[in-house]
Amino acid sequence: MQLFELVIAMLLAIIVLHYAAHKMGLPPAVALLTGGVLFAFVPGLPVLSLDPELVLVIFLPPLLMDGAWFIALRHLHRHMLGIIALAVGAVIFTTVIIALVTHMLVPSLPWAACAALGAIVSPPDAVSARAVLQHVRLPRRLSILLEGESLFNDASGLVLFRFAIAAGVTGAFSLVEAVESFLLLAIGGAAIGAAVGAAWVRLTPRLDDKYLMIASSLLAPWASYLLAETVHVSGVIATVTTGLICGWYQHVVFSATVRMNGTAFWAVMIFLMEAFVFLLIGSSLRGVIDRVGGFELVLAQMTGPVLAILLALTLARFAWVFGSDGVIRLLRAMGVRRYTPIGARSAVVLGWAGMRGVVTLAVALSVPEGFPGRDFILVASFAVIIGTVLIQGTTLGGVIRLMRLEEPVSDRARLSMSEAEAAMAQAQLRVVEVHAHDADGVLLHPRLLERYQRHATLSASYAGQEEEHAHILHAHFDLVLKAVAAGRIELLRLHRIGDIDEHVLQELERDLDLEEMSALAAKA
Repeated sequence: MQLFELVIAMLLAIIVLHYAAHKMGLPPAVALLTGGVLFAFVPGLPVLSLDPELVLVIFLPPLLMDGAWFIALRHLHRHMLGIIALAVGAVIFTTVIIALVTHMLVPSLPWAACAALGAIVSPPDAVSARAVLQHVRLPRRLSILLEGESLFNDASGLVLFRFAIAAGVTGAFSLVEAVESFLLLAIGGAAIGAAVGAAWVRLTPRLDDKYLMIASSLLAPWASYLLAETVHVSGVIATVTTGLICGWYQHVVFSATVRMNGTAFWAVMIFLMEAFVFLLIGSSLRGVIDRVGGFELVLAQMTGPVLAILLALTLARFAWVFGSDGVIRLLRAMGVRRYTPIGARSAVVLGWAGMRGVVTLAVALSVPEGFPGRDFILVASFAVIIGTVLIQGTTLGGVIRLMRLEEPVSDRARLSMSEAEAAMAQAQLRVVEVHAHDADGVLLHPRLLERYQRHATLSASYAGQEEEHAHILHAHFDLVLKAVAAGRIELLRLHRIGDIDEHVLQELERDLDLEEMSALAAKA
């Protein structure tokens, strides 16, 4: 009962903190993390002790699945070199820098412990990135780079961490073995993920029930992750691969009804999971402080080195981002035109968007008892999470606005939203024109034909002239929304006085909901 009451209290805290963040114009992640820290020291509450493996297996697979499900595959493929440079190159570079800095600041720590800390804090977190980036607007290339990095970098960070721990325990390290292990984990994880994704695509349509189909999409990430971890390959890569496959084929696997219900279900679940993650991170502070001997010990012995590590972590990311962009510029100067630099302004944003989160905390908590420097690793990891989320998370939006980023012409889609709608309307009209008449040429569906003709004409006239028609369009859909609201009031009145039953209410309300959603989407 105590645990259940704690979960309910945390759910209430999520609602209150999200609302407060919205009113104050703060990223929700910042409010939740701060609230979690305060939550940890409420008198009478038990000390929250997280099982790192359980935290990863509960939260990481669905959050990775959700990120991979909606990512643009064409852009992911196009910018894969940049994503690999961040997800692998930046992680290795940052791990080395943090290991060097930590050993300089705390010479008593063995190199394996310094490397373990570097591997723990080097990969930016998928959850933290999503939580902050969904409230800002970025050019497509930057967005894909950040999303792709957050999906794949945990795998490289976890491999480095495992080898650092093994080196600390056994005293031996082999670079060749590390590379071979990484390739085996990545290839094996991709194979498991592809198999699970293919099974989902083939089997889900046969369920023939919307709730079972949605449940299968919920099962897929955990099935992929757990199966991969069971055979000792990368669960992260497996889950991402499954998500990419399922996201690509969901348009043909799901009907419109299943997709609407499934999207709503996933949106609420991911919202709650992300919120619980940040609340749990903040709430675990008390346990971390208790493990290392209290605030006095932390403040007296660890404050300086921890702040220096946080600074080195930030500078290392900037150095890698600007260095990589400089290499691309040099290659272009030498005649290699295949790759395009992102530019200084985009590099600033990319360098500043390095928030850490649940993976960093869970991996830090999994450091074995008795491992050299475990207390320092825990405190430094937690400080990195708090520092990056509170500092970078609250200022990222301002940095983006200050940089005044513009979408490069090469990254823009060939058709705008209105032009794509016009093309779709023409395709619909052609089908209606063919089937609106019977075999003798008699018009059977005059109103339907007129409707699609009008839609095609209006879409063609609107395409490419959005600004000129914006005020008319907004007025049109404002009136549609007023009509929907009036219809809803009348529908509820008829139900309240007993003129219609629940079935009629639900069916007609669904039609009104679809009309309202369509009008709101058209206005956006």
